[in-house]
Amino acid sequence: METRATKTIILHEGDPEQKRAEILDYFHKTFDIDEKLYDTLKYDDTFYLRADRLRHPLIFYFGHTATFFINKLTIARVIEQRINPKYESMFAVGVDEMSWDDLDERHYDWPTRQQVKAYRDQARELVDGLIRKLPLSLPINWESPWWGIMMGIEHERIHLETSSVLIRQLPIDQVVQLPEWEICREAGEPPANRLLPVAGGKVVLGKQRNHPLYGWDNEYGLHEAEVAGFKAAEYLVSNREFLAFVEAGGYLERQWWTEEGWHWREFKQAEQPLFWIRNGAGWQLRTMASVIDLPWNWPVEVNYLEAKAFCNWKSAQTGLPVRLPTEDEWNRLRDLCAIPDQPYWQQAPGNINLEQWASSCPIDRFKTGDFYDVLGNVWQWTETPIYPFHGFEIHPWYDDFSTPTFDTRHNLIKGGSWISTGNEATRDSRYAFRRHFFQHAGFRYVESAAPIEIHQDQYETDTLAAQYCDAHYGPEHFGVPNFPATVAAICLELLADRPKAHALDLGCAVGRASFELARGGFSRVTGLDFSTRFFRLAARMQEEGYLRYELPEEGDVVSFHEIDLAALGLAGIREQVDFYQADACNLPEKFTGYDLVLAANLIDRLYSPRKFLATIHERLNPGGLLVITSPCTWLEEYTKKEEWLGGYRDSGEPVWTLDGLKEALAPHFSLLGAPRDVPFVIRETRRKFQHSIAELTAWQLR
Repeated sequence: METRATKTIILHEGDPEQKRAEILDYFHKTFDIDEKLYDTLKYDDTFYLRADRLRHPLIFYFGHTATFFINKLTIARVIEQRINPKYESMFAVGVDEMSWDDLDERHYDWPTRQQVKAYRDQARELVDGLIRKLPLSLPINWESPWWGIMMGIEHERIHLETSSVLIRQLPIDQVVQLPEWEICREAGEPPANRLLPVAGGKVVLGKQRNHPLYGWDNEYGLHEAEVAGFKAAEYLVSNREFLAFVEAGGYLERQWWTEEGWHWREFKQAEQPLFWIRNGAGWQLRTMASVIDLPWNWPVEVNYLEAKAFCNWKSAQTGLPVRLPTEDEWNRLRDLCAIPDQPYWQQAPGNINLEQWASSCPIDRFKTGDFYDVLGNVWQWTETPIYPFHGFEIHPWYDDFSTPTFDTRHNLIKGGSWISTGNEATRDSRYAFRRHFFQHAGFRYVESAAPIEIHQDQYETDTLAAQYCDAHYGPEHFGVPNFPATVAAICLELLADRPKAHALDLGCAVGRASFELARGGFSRVTGLDFSTRFFRLAARMQEEGYLRYELPEEGDVVSFHEIDLAALGLAGIREQVDFYQADACNLPEKFTGYDLVLAANLIDRLYSPRKFLATIHERLNPGGLLVITSPCTWLEEYTKKEEWLGGYRDSGEPVWTLDGLKEALAPHFSLLGAPRDVPFVIRETRRKFQHSIAELTAWQLR
């Protein structure tokens, strides 16, 4: 298939017009192969089956990769006009099985496959036009609009992997094996695995911002480590080698499993790998779209919990300290094998990049140095939960790519699988999944007595997020009352004799006002924020009842803080509050029916405040209140000048934000009382604070 063996783009050199042609070709091949993948679904109805209860049906992913382009290019201000706001909301947020994920399918009125395909065609045409016309200069870096285009392309390639795993979990009668996705037909007995020495040495990880290839935020920064020598398995663990664990009753013996692993095994009642099928006295294997006799010399595919249990069992059988490799050890092995990075190889050094088959293959097929399958075939689980390198920065156009995974619950997988393309197949890629999740992933074990370092980032270190934790839940400064609590109290005062069933806290940040509204009488409060760096902390506070964060004191000196709902008298109302990620300018339809909408210090940070104000009445119950606060700090960084509600002159006269609010809300709202000033303080360091005054206005829906 011509679209399969493609490589990510080198972004720092070359002729700009030639680079434009390369990106255009890469974009269309990516779109094509994504759609060819969905051709394996046998019926239109197959798109709506839930292959995994923690994931959306595949119709979501069919739309998601196209809407991602539009949403990110809108945030990047590369485009001004959306294609279909409803779709761009419905298909915006995927699922990473966090406890706050909303997977109630009653909330989704999915369009037809044909409608989504028509939308994909429109999105393709729009991005094609941008690539052909957008000014291009090299190098392409984080700030370039072209980075947004590359972000969309590489994101779509990630979902080749995600969707292929889901397709693999659908009933076999719902899929069709196509020639374009032909599987490997080589099978037999594997060679005996053995442990080979890997010399110790220094590992240096992390990209600089001028790196020639596209990267996700977690790849940047610096990490250095001295790795002690160890031994590594010559081959990935094969189905045959893993069968010994299954036949020894490994799935039924608690002693081999971590506590988390045993809870998962008990819940799933697992007795074998997910893709193995018992067939009388024998075994079969489910590939993406076929069921075949189990090839004993292919790598076993399991989650981390199963791989860890096998290693514990293997260690007991051999008397050796057998475990999974750490990220540093895996990279040391890769470095010693001197494998070129993806764009620079002539031919893939393994079953990777879709250069071979649409399945695994024998473990002794691709050798590099002394080891087989260093790259490709299946991903390889590591002992290392993903963490940020020193110097980590969030990309402002995609702030939720990595930060939700920095919780010590998502372990890194390395090396790529047969369907890993684009950025996934590069040296610096860092992808991580919850330990019970399935990818096309297996493992290679190592023998090492070296301790495993878990990078425990227990304290929130993101500067802005920590400042908001302090502002919402920390002590008062200079006698200025807590801002979100004060605003919530004013809302409750305004609603004294009105219904208080359901409130919407838009731009909830880390959630204090949502909790205060629930304490004040609302039976249900929904907090929404566009930024995952805030939303994830609000959700964690709701789930766990406490947060930890560090604040700069002076220079490199920091202080550590813990805040909890119980100390504020808010623990008892946690179940009344829900938090979600959403775009206030393009809200999903399900967010409606509110007696109060609070938009605190949000309006001057929206990319389209006028659109927000023109549609927010649709979310309120008759007679409901809209409360807006804003310090009126209009900046082109967030909002184009033509969207500003105030802070400019018209015919020589100043226009204030209050004037803009009155004009925009007049068709549906009446101003309730006079505006109020509400001060707030943000602590930056021990000796530096921001003291601002927000203007609060309340509006009643007529």
